[in-house]
Amino acid sequence: PPSQPIVIPNSIAMATGATNTITIGEMTAPAEVAASPSEQPRLVISADGGDGLATFTRDFFLGGLAGAITKTATAPLERVKLLLQTQDANPLIISGEISRYKGMLDCGRRVWAEQGFMSFWWGNTANVIRYFPQQAFNLSLKDKIKHSLPQFDSQTHFTQFFATNLAAASTGAAGSMILCYPLDFARTRLGADVGAGNRQFAGILDCLGTTVKQSGFLGVYRGISASLGGAIVYRGLQMGTFDTIMALNPHRRDKGWKGLLSGIAAAQAAGVFARPFCYPFDTVRRRLQMESEKPQAKRLYQNTLHCVRHIIYNEGPLALYKGLFADIIRGAGAAFVLVGYDRMKLMLEKDQL
Repeated sequence: PPSQPIVIPNSIAMATGATNTITIGEMTAPAEVAASPSEQPRLVISADGGDGLATFTRDFFLGGLAGAITKTATAPLERVKLLLQTQDANPLIISGEISRYKGMLDCGRRVWAEQGFMSFWWGNTANVIRYFPQQAFNLSLKDKIKHSLPQFDSQTHFTQFFATNLAAASTGAAGSMILCYPLDFARTRLGADVGAGNRQFAGILDCLGTTVKQSGFLGVYRGISASLGGAIVYRGLQMGTFDTIMALNPHRRDKGWKGLLSGIAAAQAAGVFARPFCYPFDTVRRRLQMESEKPQAKRLYQNTLHCVRHIIYNEGPLALYKGLFADIIRGAGAAFVLVGYDRMKLMLEKDQL
């Protein structure tokens, strides 16, 4: 834990003299010399010390890599979820030109038959481009913020420990969402395209350019308030719960199967716990994103609250959870983002020490 020092014997450490720093491989951290009558001199390093920029950069790329790999693997389920979630805001489905999807299996079958197998990855490029910086900022900012907050022991001050993890994860999620929202918008519009031969947008740049031309720059930020609410709730609960469970996990530092399986279980538990609280936010933001290029007078939903009321009144409260089953299955893969990031960090730390 950050509150405990790391003790490095002089035999494997190299002090840099008057600067009171220690260098291990390429890592440099603040250090102090400690000695006792029964022990040889040694160097004591604060666990949260070190080159902040180097650590942030490492965490940024590890988080992005874990997210990009997972998003590509789970793209078919993500697209099915998007189509089910947004079909009631899709003009082609509303007009009856394209029939409604009856469920996850029906949607998957029709997408393959009508648009081809590779259409399951429509919008995935935007998703990876978006997810790499968003997840990387999310995870690295979370760790950076967490280390700047007061540190509590998970055994003696569990409530404060959980609250600190929750605050760090929520703040990191909000910051990363604002930075990467236009790419999330493009991913939704490309993934929710139901056209077989005549797609609405040719790609990411066409989607963003068309929206900005018709609705201005803020058009690509439509639904941001619902997105921020969902991001803070989901990422805060998911990552805060994950960090808390892992702190209590006796196999947290195990690089073998015990560490991997316990990490997967922790990520799954955290995701399942958080999803029911945040999924309505996701549905609302996707519906709002579907109408960004339309003039205000022609939009079905005028704002976030109007969208919520419209869905509940016309489709029922459960409509806010359309596509949830596909999302739960997809979440099994998404759990590997947290596990992969955590495992890669552990391996790097082990190698460096």
